Amino acid sequence: MVPRGRPRDMEVDERVLRIAAALILERGYTGLSIDEVAEQAGVAKTTLYRRWPTKDHLAVAVVARLQADDEITDTGDIRADLVNYLEKIAAGLNRMRAAGHRQGPSAGAVGELVAAAARHEDIGRLTREQYAERNALALALIERARVRGELRADLDAEALFDQMAGALYYRVMITGAPVDRAYAERLVSSALEGNLTCH
Repeated sequence: MVPRGRPRDMEVDERVLRIAAALILERGYTGLSIDEVAEQAGVAKTTLYRRWPTKDHLAVAVVARLQADDEITDTGDIRADLVNYLEKIAAGLNRMRAAGHRQGPSAGAVGELVAAAARHEDIGRLTREQYAERNALALALIERARVRGELRADLDAEALFDQMAGALYYRVMITGAPVDRAYAERLVSSALEGNLTCH
């Protein structure tokens, strides 16, 4: 069976996502324009719309691309590993919160992306899949610490991670309070209290 249509040009995808990311970080979510992205990337608008039907779809793809380089390291020290990973999450949230040079406690582009997931069923599904994939890495990290005896055998890994990651998003989306390494350290210390087998 002969495949229909042209193969997708990954170089075009990468160029478009790089340009769109620069626009979001410089101008914020409202400053992202598919027309301008197409012009800077040297491609037809129809090419972009075939890949990303709306600005929301393009923005979510940008965030997924930015997060792709965030690795979870396993050094054998669950406290340090969780702090390092939460710091990466916090850095990503701060980057999107500050997009467009917003000042103060605004959620910025983070809030817009949450709204996009609510507006479009397919974006919501894609976003949940992306988070599930990333969360699986964190849960595996916690599970390995449990298996090697660093954490209690009856530990609920999912609840532990939700407790920490959820607190970061709560600060960004609701209270506007800062999220940084110091806060990540506080979160991990609080979450691990009573869950470590040795200190």
